[in-house]
Amino acid sequence: MAEKGSSEAAPLIDGVLETALYVDDLTRATAFYEGLLGLRRLFGDERLVALDHGRRGVLLLFRRGTTRETVTLPGGTIPPHDGHGPIHIAFAIREGALPLLESRLSESAIAIEGRTRWPRGGDSIYVRDPDGHLVEFATPGLWAIY
Repeated sequence: MAEKGSSEAAPLIDGVLETALYVDDLTRATAFYEGLLGLRRLFGDERLVALDHGRRGVLLLFRRGTTRETVTLPGGTIPPHDGHGPIHIAFAIREGALPLLESRLSESAIAIEGRTRWPRGGDSIYVRDPDGHLVEFATPGLWAIY
């Protein structure tokens, strides 16, 4: 039997595939992430929009309150879920990309709420999306793995 914390006991996780945000206005939230940030739409309906944010990651924007019932699909079911209140999400950006991003934010009248220079050398800026979620953009150097 493998010891707790050993690599043999570690799950075979290959990354986070989906991140979900719950929003009040799906059109407004989609415009922020798709329009301002250039994320590519993978799917959309009246309940959710799925956006490709690169490297096999999907941002799911759910219209708040529309996921409280089980969804039945031809291949199975998706259990209920929902969320409320502002949460935090961080996007990895390339070294040197902050000036372009800051310019886009300024042109869209989106205030930068905070800035951090990390001990390993990375930089982060923080803004709020239309639903009040804290969105971080971080360059390499934030974590030992990034």
